[in-house]
Amino acid sequence: PGRAKRLLLSRLFQPLSLPMGSEEGWEGRPGEPTCRSQRLMLQGGLIHPASPGCYCYLPPTVRAMEKLVRVMDEEMQAVGGQKLNLPSLSSAELWRASGRWDQMGPELFRLLDRHKHSYCLGPTHEEAVTELVASQSNLSYKQLPLRLYQITRKFRDEPKPRFGLLRSREFYMKDMYTFDTSEEAARQTYDQVCDAYCSLFSRLGLPFVKVRAATGSIGGTMSHEFQLPADVGEDRLVLCPEGHFAANVETLNGEQTSCPTCGEKLTETKGIEVGHTFYLGTKYSSVANAVFFSPENKTQLVQMGCYGLGVTRILAASIEVLCTEDSIRWPSLIAPYQLCFIPPKRGSKEEEEGVARLERVYDDLAEALPHLAGDLVLDDRTQLTIGKRLKDANKLGYPYVVIAGKRVCEDPPVFEVWNQNAGEVLFLTKEGVIELLSKVQVP
Repeated sequence: PGRAKRLLLSRLFQPLSLPMGSEEGWEGRPGEPTCRSQRLMLQGGLIHPASPGCYCYLPPTVRAMEKLVRVMDEEMQAVGGQKLNLPSLSSAELWRASGRWDQMGPELFRLLDRHKHSYCLGPTHEEAVTELVASQSNLSYKQLPLRLYQITRKFRDEPKPRFGLLRSREFYMKDMYTFDTSEEAARQTYDQVCDAYCSLFSRLGLPFVKVRAATGSIGGTMSHEFQLPADVGEDRLVLCPEGHFAANVETLNGEQTSCPTCGEKLTETKGIEVGHTFYLGTKYSSVANAVFFSPENKTQLVQMGCYGLGVTRILAASIEVLCTEDSIRWPSLIAPYQLCFIPPKRGSKEEEEGVARLERVYDDLAEALPHLAGDLVLDDRTQLTIGKRLKDANKLGYPYVVIAGKRVCEDPPVFEVWNQNAGEVLFLTKEGVIELLSKVQVP
């Protein structure tokens, strides 16, 4: 009594269609996966296609996403972020006032309500949040800076959705909007949020680069992208090998081939954009008349910035850059489950003793490290060999796998432990397993 109920793999809603061997699978058939992360996420029962560019996120994906959101919350709150939630339905009036109703063209999902009022499904929320702040008619300089953010579903009518969650029509994004008293203060905020993004990607162990970027339909005068270099990336980047300069090719005038700082030859690579920051100035505050009272009691327009992180895109992009040809690899911080236990095969000579001893490790681990209790899975498909289940565990990317193998009947019992991210196999007692897992962090 009081012990955590064991989580059995057979009870998880994760419809696997893992390939048996190295068959070609789906590549090249129309409407089928076009990149590794998409193929692995479909095979691993992480996503299910609902309509072009729209996916059902299955329970393991939701677990990974919730962990990622917790890490984002920590980083945003460390820079004074306050979380809110703005409506997905956004009035056309707001968008017409900013000029983006026409500028965004067919990218906006547009609809009419029963009273014939026009709305769009928000791809981003500059207009809505600026109107919210503008409605505070007595805003004082003492209440600034304001750093407001949300993590919600966004909608974009992509002409060609592809690459699974990397380019979809419905997705999750973290968007922060900042309001400052002066350009100088707004630029300090910009640097702080960029530093928070660097911290986030470093904690996830992702090989990111921050590059100079174009401002596009969001506008403003300064912009950077956070990119994960990857062959499947849709952005072309140029990088200084010494790290002095990095830019999206679209920002360069003509053919710039050498670093403006050190003169080294620039290298070109492709990248997946996972974050984007913009210094907006008064582009939106001047339209909505979002003002504050200065120390002299005069009204002044707030200076704004906006900052996006693709939540579902980071999940898919991290799999894309970390995975092997046929195995998912997660940033260990956000893996859906940290540990898979594999008991002996049904009918084997280790079965009786091995199952009991492995279950004891599960229970003792959950008790000793309660923060990991919900992160443990027992692969109870004992009709399958240990090898087959280990192969599946490897494909699904559990950071750790604990097996009751040949040495489980020794005294004391010894377990085979696969540390997937370090690529090593250890033989440990129960105490050794608990010691190893005590270093694991979950947000």
